[in-house]
Amino acid sequence: TTGPSSDSDSSATVESLEDNPDGGCHIYRNGYYGSSIAVVEGILEVNIIQMTSIQMTESQAENSLVDFVVTCQGSLPTDVCTVVSDPTCQVSKSMVCDPVVVTDECLLTIRRAFEEPGTYCINITLGDDTSQALASALISVNGGEST
Repeated sequence: TTGPSSDSDSSATVESLEDNPDGGCHIYRNGYYGSSIAVVEGILEVNIIQMTSIQMTESQAENSLVDFVVTCQGSLPTDVCTVVSDPTCQVSKSMVCDPVVVTDECLLTIRRAFEEPGTYCINITLGDDTSQALASALISVNGGEST
């Protein structure tokens, strides 16, 4: 059984009762324990504020490149993951995760390549050791141009 101690100490007393099947004896153990809780802010919000197609020459036009400008509130992220899915956001086509170094303000530019034209669902997740936050958007990629 466990219960609070009867003295004015804020620690809790733990009393343990164990049966000894051989002798029918009981063993009592008394003691104190303490714990601390650290409250961390975490990443509270992620926003995709801009999506820009990168213009390339025809010889480089194998993949369409898009830059995503992302902001966040709360603690600073240490990694970013981008999941590219079908337009319904149900079938994942690719996932890329990278470490990031954000020193002052949470403002990131994330460049991703798209192999073929089409409409895609983009999920961008920013994370740190204690939290994650997600932003989603639909993007239409048309042979080097995005809307």
